[in-house]
Amino acid sequence: MVKNLRRLIEQVAKEKNLPEWLVERALRNSIALAVKKSQKIREDVEVQLEDDHIKAYLVRRSKDQTIKLPIDIEPADMDRIAAYAAKEEFLKELERAEEERSYLEFVELEGEIVVGIVRKVQEDGDLLVDLGKVMGVLPKKEQIPKEHYKVGDRLRALLLEVRKRRGKYEIILSRTHPRFLKKLLEAEVPEIKEGYIKVEAIAREPGERAKVLVSSTDSRMDPVGVVVGVRGSKIAPITEELSGERIDVIKKSDSVEELIKRSLAPAPVSAVRLFPEEKRAEVAVPKEKLSLAIGKGGVNVRLASKITGWRIDVYSEEDFEKLTKMT
Repeated sequence: MVKNLRRLIEQVAKEKNLPEWLVERALRNSIALAVKKSQKIREDVEVQLEDDHIKAYLVRRSKDQTIKLPIDIEPADMDRIAAYAAKEEFLKELERAEEERSYLEFVELEGEIVVGIVRKVQEDGDLLVDLGKVMGVLPKKEQIPKEHYKVGDRLRALLLEVRKRRGKYEIILSRTHPRFLKKLLEAEVPEIKEGYIKVEAIAREPGERAKVLVSSTDSRMDPVGVVVGVRGSKIAPITEELSGERIDVIKKSDSVEELIKRSLAPAPVSAVRLFPEEKRAEVAVPKEKLSLAIGKGGVNVRLASKITGWRIDVYSEEDFEKLTKMT
């Protein structure tokens, strides 16, 4: 009987283009369900396919151990159970296995950009996105705040995670994750994929502003110029994709003082005072550029702090001088 089941596994795996282990698991699950029905068992049942017979076990779990008790099944009953399982429950389990295979294929795409069509806007704002073989979810918190979608819209997003929840697989998408911006940069700037330009860090406030720290492996190559492109030709499509998100590209520096100055672009910085023990910096800018340095709602200085890893306090040049005299 088991030999026949083995042949069935091989045949179905070939026909459905599924791995044999997935087909075997579906068959074992269907037989386990048939055993439970035939013997009116409510607890978990585990099935093993061995050399020339099928073994079934009652599985009891406690906090610190799992006990497996053999289930006594007459050979004639086992034949009937196996036949029933193969005909009835196996088809249902096989459908689940095919669905799982489709989701598992997307595991390899974690961290990559995928394209899909919005099929449903849920009441909580989450989007169900058709990715072809499967559906993905773009949660409200992973959407750029100023964006609004309707059924039929085409969108690009980062495949953030393939996870299993309550026995079902879910594909979680994101348009707010820093890696989404990084993958967009890789698509627009070949030098990043080729290794000439390295993206050192990214800080984002989705839809508002982002700062990208870059370096070059070739001293003759200006990483900022390469990433931005002639007249912004490479960065402009990314800003458009991100609903107007302003992107500041910053060249890495081994000097903390210089890095902090660059991170506050587009505001000019006239002086920096470091407090290494607190990993804090006080920065002076012209009074008329103070609002530019801080940014709307503090976004510019907040992102500068994230990209440098230093807390940055911004002052006008006059207030900076007063603080200097007090210390």
